[in-house]
Amino acid sequence: MPATPSDLPEVARVARDLIRFDTTNHGGGRAAGEREAAEYVGAYLEALGLAVDYYEPIPRRTNVHARIPGKNPGRPALVLHGHLDVVPAIAGDWSVDPFAGEIRDGMLWGRGAVDMKDMDAMILTAVADMLRAGEQPDRDIVLAFFADEENGGIEGSRLVVRDRPEWFSGASEAISEVGGYSIHVDDRRAYLLQVGEKALVWIRLVATGRAGHGSSVHDDNAVTRLGEAVAALGRTEWPVDLTPTTREFTRMLGDLTGAAGERPDALALRTGAAAGFLRSTLRTTTNPTGLTAGYKHNVIPDRAEALIDVRVLPGTEEAALADIRRIVGEDVAIEVVHTDIGLEVPFSGDLVDAMVAALGRHDPGVPVIPYLMGGGTDNKALAALGIAGYGFAPLRLPADLDFTGMFHGVDERVPVESLVFGRRVLGDLLRTC
Repeated sequence: MPATPSDLPEVARVARDLIRFDTTNHGGGRAAGEREAAEYVGAYLEALGLAVDYYEPIPRRTNVHARIPGKNPGRPALVLHGHLDVVPAIAGDWSVDPFAGEIRDGMLWGRGAVDMKDMDAMILTAVADMLRAGEQPDRDIVLAFFADEENGGIEGSRLVVRDRPEWFSGASEAISEVGGYSIHVDDRRAYLLQVGEKALVWIRLVATGRAGHGSSVHDDNAVTRLGEAVAALGRTEWPVDLTPTTREFTRMLGDLTGAAGERPDALALRTGAAAGFLRSTLRTTTNPTGLTAGYKHNVIPDRAEALIDVRVLPGTEEAALADIRRIVGEDVAIEVVHTDIGLEVPFSGDLVDAMVAALGRHDPGVPVIPYLMGGGTDNKALAALGIAGYGFAPLRLPADLDFTGMFHGVDERVPVESLVFGRRVLGDLLRTC
């Protein structure tokens, strides 16, 4: 295992340790499991004097919980949560071992460095700073680390919310991943605060036909029929459809760039490396992610299937499915595999003000812009308990780092100094919210 600097900041050491636990989640119940990483988190919290609870509803799919009592128990509690699983990494595609937690060029490399063992480490060390100093938050802080987020939380947060709702007793708001990080708009730095998430609709397209010999003239080929539907859906240019959040997002981008009134897509393109990520927040997306058909080179199969990851604006699920049915045609069946809600919460209130102010104290004068995330987090599960969720993993990032492109990407990495920044901002927030 590669050596790491002896003077590595604690937040980077914790993130590195978490990366070294292979918690790969292939989805559909096929996962390495989070148990060892969860036990590491639990031991860290116990060393801070906290009582730790574990919940493992499915073998090795382990969830962790602790609560820090606040000075004012009459105030609603705040949840800080993260997930411990990661998507698969094909080692041969990477420049480093994806589970070695290597430090190179001032960055921590490995699967989970961005999504989201960086934030897990920032939460843990920010809490440690507060408790080691003998400080107490004003309100209860609930800490939760979930399994299975990369599979929609089916074997993680959803079961925790169903079976352990008391973990979140009295909580009204939550903070998690994919927000609070910096982007560069033209030549200026800005921070994105996540106040919404698109809805999720995972579907399977199924085409059937007549089996036959691979050498024949064959006009009833399931693979051909499926391929046409997949190409039509994958190439669909979905229109921009603004929500309250994305309307404010584009307004603030326009004000920041002096390009007020410019088309939303054009404004998003001004964010450089983040543009692809942010353009997806303005519209439905339908990306093919898997194909299954056939069993021998010279046999035409009678069935072919494709997986499509559909993300839609909150409240537009049925309309999007109707459009998809029209696009793929009547000869291809659509099976809904999994759905999850969309979220949108106001870019206002005491917690938002506190997050914006915490960033302002550590990076003065840099604007904070609300946005609607194209993906999803475990905030969706907590919404069932009436908890409003935000994305706030504060990272000040270099302009030339394609941070958003590393979510589920190759050579995932985060600057060590960005982790140190995030730990400080989160700690500041816990003391003031």
